[in-house]
Amino acid sequence: MQFRSILLGLTAGLLATSAYAAPVFNRIASFPVELNNPKAEATSSEIITASEDGLTLVYSDSPAGGIGFIDITDARAPKAAGFLALDGEPTSVTIVGSKVYAAVNTSESKANPSGKLVVVDLASKAIESTVELGGQPDSIAHNAAGTILAIAIENERDEDLNDGDIPQAPGGYLVLLSINGGALDPESLAKVELTGLAAIAPEDPEVEYVSFNGLDEVAVTLQENNEIVIVDGKTGAVKSHFSAGTVSLEGVDTKKDGALKFTGKLEDVAREPDAVKWLDDNRLVVANEGDWKGGSRSFTIFNKDGTVAYESGPSMEYEAARLGHYPDARNKKGVEPEGLEAATYGDTPYLFVAQERASLVAVYTDTGAEPEYLQSLPSGIGPEGSVAIPSRNLFVTASETDLRADGLAGSHVMLYELGEGEAAYPQLISDLDADGKPIGWAAISGAVGDAEKPGILYAVSDSVLSAQPAIYQIDATARPAKIVNKTIVTRGGDAAQKLDLEGITLDGEGGFWVASEGRSDKLTPHALYRVDADGKITEEVAFPEALLPNEIRYGAEGVTKVGDTLWVAIQREWKDDPKGQVKLLGYNTKEKTWSAVRYPLEAAADGAWNGLSEITAHGDYVYIVERDNQIALKAALKKLYRVPVAALVGAEIGGELPVVTKEEVRDFIPDLAANNGYVVDKVESFAIGADGTGYVITDNDGVADSSGETFFWSVGTIR
Repeated sequence: MQFRSILLGLTAGLLATSAYAAPVFNRIASFPVELNNPKAEATSSEIITASEDGLTLVYSDSPAGGIGFIDITDARAPKAAGFLALDGEPTSVTIVGSKVYAAVNTSESKANPSGKLVVVDLASKAIESTVELGGQPDSIAHNAAGTILAIAIENERDEDLNDGDIPQAPGGYLVLLSINGGALDPESLAKVELTGLAAIAPEDPEVEYVSFNGLDEVAVTLQENNEIVIVDGKTGAVKSHFSAGTVSLEGVDTKKDGALKFTGKLEDVAREPDAVKWLDDNRLVVANEGDWKGGSRSFTIFNKDGTVAYESGPSMEYEAARLGHYPDARNKKGVEPEGLEAATYGDTPYLFVAQERASLVAVYTDTGAEPEYLQSLPSGIGPEGSVAIPSRNLFVTASETDLRADGLAGSHVMLYELGEGEAAYPQLISDLDADGKPIGWAAISGAVGDAEKPGILYAVSDSVLSAQPAIYQIDATARPAKIVNKTIVTRGGDAAQKLDLEGITLDGEGGFWVASEGRSDKLTPHALYRVDADGKITEEVAFPEALLPNEIRYGAEGVTKVGDTLWVAIQREWKDDPKGQVKLLGYNTKEKTWSAVRYPLEAAADGAWNGLSEITAHGDYVYIVERDNQIALKAALKKLYRVPVAALVGAEIGGELPVVTKEEVRDFIPDLAANNGYVVDKVESFAIGADGTGYVITDNDGVADSSGETFFWSVGTIR
């Protein structure tokens, strides 16, 4: 049967809409940097720059020891353009005219730092010359005229020495070099000492980032010293310096406890800025990462005299939390602002703040006294570098994290275009609660449609938020879809513990049944729970004893109700299952009895496994999501199948089980690829609304080793 006869009114695109005012940035392409260096065990894109014509990107690849080139003549189809080894660890890169300037760390140890500047011809990709820098470089930048280079020599501290305390000799400094007639003058190298300036460890400047304004002044951040220095780029004279100061925060999440509670306080947190960018000749902005004792989770705009013109406070991470991108598992520094870019498109100045732990880039317009939040861009795992190309209405990010060794996504360069229309991301966002704080959510793992209200769904999140298991009410008619309410699942009046919610269905009486994936090594039982409308667990049903001797950690991944029977999808083969077959468990809620059938899986590719992620009853069928555990270039199976309800005649567990037949309904990979990023692995939820509309939601793993992207889309009306 053709899928056209199964799904009516299909929407070819995602519910990729937003209330943001036009124009907006939307992702148009994503480039896996492994394509430039396929033999490298690990490869990364950390700092990225663009040629002056905007047709070529060059990025630093620290783990692979070189720089990579990307041809973006067609920005929607970036092409691998080569990799150049540089005999060291590139830390930053910039382009002036026809030359690429790469700062390369060659240190034998942190106690004996060294580094060099490598000059590369952009056209031939040949090394032309090198200049020894005398220490370990970090950031590099050039002035607007292309006549001066500034290089931050960090000589970074050893975090294992004295618990990372500073001072640690040798201290860092700034290097200035001249470019004359397009050629670097190595004899012009000037070392600018920055000792004796900061109140914190003044003898050990921890030089982090550099940026030029139109007056050829260099702003330099001393991160651990919590200091900002202004240097005359022509003479090397220190013109001024000031402390980056501290921030006290209220209403922030401060605990790695599996719960998103924006009720904590942080007092007098040092900003400890990383990236710095001039917004004009008199204002500069810093990303307050914190790498030692600080990190205020914010960005700050300073006037050149050191006074604060604007402080973002927790507002940026509130927006990340609304998008499901708040990193509870690593929240010491919150979203961890690290990278910055600033540029004018047309007549509008924009500011871009890369959030490493949230895997987002927040976009602001800088047209008034305070920057105005526009949108957040999904940016791969751990975005740090970015470059604006206003001449082509393009913006580019580089994500440094490569998790391919763990079977996860590798580093990607992502391209966005500014244009009229609606933002394609987010596709799911939460409201604010009664206190004006975001309704925290992440890792949506199962969903069900309301029986009477079209477009209203109920969803659960998995063990990522184990201390705050919840049922979320989603308004799928909103643009983007919106989480409007969050009900904590409770036992004895407190948030229920030892739950890993992976499925939800209506109980027919105003409440729900939820399925929890068990894991014996963490004392989490395999079980079904009945929950009333207020979140209270009213009934607990453990899996039958006959099953448990054969358990593995991959258990219930969805639940649905057919008549009096709850049908539970088990993700993978247990020890008593034939290879390539998994169980659908049936629990009769009236008779309190269990039965099962077997479901045939598609054959998995080498090194992969296939399993189930969701089960949803509708009409004469149950709809089942089957997927592999692969991501990005390796993703091969993300599909929706259906099984006739008439085939769900369960047999006694422990005996021979009947095998059902299935029918393919939809391949989700084209839907996922339409987001112009990489194909994510976890299609976890499929719900059918009261009007028959089918909705799909992905699980973002709570930004743990994940890009954090949650996709939410409709597949139209299910017949």
